[in-house]
Amino acid sequence: MTMKFYMTPGSCSTGIHILLEECGLVFEAYVVNLLAGDQYKKEYAAINPKGTIPALVLDDGTALTEFSAIAWWLARSYPKRKLLPESLKDEVQVLSVMNHAVHTLHTQGFARIFTTERFAPSSSDHESVKAQGRQIIDKAFAFVNRELAGRQYVVDHFTIADAALFYVEFWADRIGIPLPENCEAHYRRMLTRPAVRQVLAEEGYASVLR
Repeated sequence: MTMKFYMTPGSCSTGIHILLEECGLVFEAYVVNLLAGDQYKKEYAAINPKGTIPALVLDDGTALTEFSAIAWWLARSYPKRKLLPESLKDEVQVLSVMNHAVHTLHTQGFARIFTTERFAPSSSDHESVKAQGRQIIDKAFAFVNRELAGRQYVVDHFTIADAALFYVEFWADRIGIPLPENCEAHYRRMLTRPAVRQVLAEEGYASVLR
C-alpha cells in the first residue's frame, strides 16, 4: 500500500510536501479543497476527524495528523536524510523554531489574517483582528531573524524546522509582508532547493520561482 498524502496547495501542507520530496518517498497526493469544505466531508472525516490538513496515511493505514507530528515521524523514520540534527542542543533548537512557526506565526498570526471571522464574528472587529495578527507576525519573524543570524538554515543544515519556516515565509511573500533580512535570505535560499522548486511547480506556484 502506497502512502497517501492529503494536502492543500499553498497551505501549511506545502512544508510536509517538501519533506516528503526531500526524503525521496513515493506517495499518492490528494487535494483537500478547504474553501469547498472538503475537510468536513464524511470521507475525509474518516481519515482525520479534526478536519485539518495535512494528513499522511501510512502503508499500514495509520493516519498521521498535525504538521509537527508528521515532520517528526519523517525525520525519525528516514534518519539518513538528516532532517534532525545529531546534537541535543541543535535538536531542541529545531523543535523550538518549528513550533514557533506552526503555533505562533501560523496559528496565532496568519490565521487572524486568513480566517479573521473565526476570531471576530462581527465584521466591525475584523480590521483590529487583522492588525493584531500582523503584530504577532512581525514580532515572531523578528525572533526567528535573530535565531538565523550567521546561519544559512536553522542549524548547520536543512531540517524539518526549515520546511515549517518556509511555508510561513512563503505566505508573507504572497501577501506582501516584508521579511526581516535573515528570514528573507533563508526564504531565497530555500527557493533554490530542488525539492522546494518541484513542490511549488506541482502545487501551481511556478511563478514564484522566476
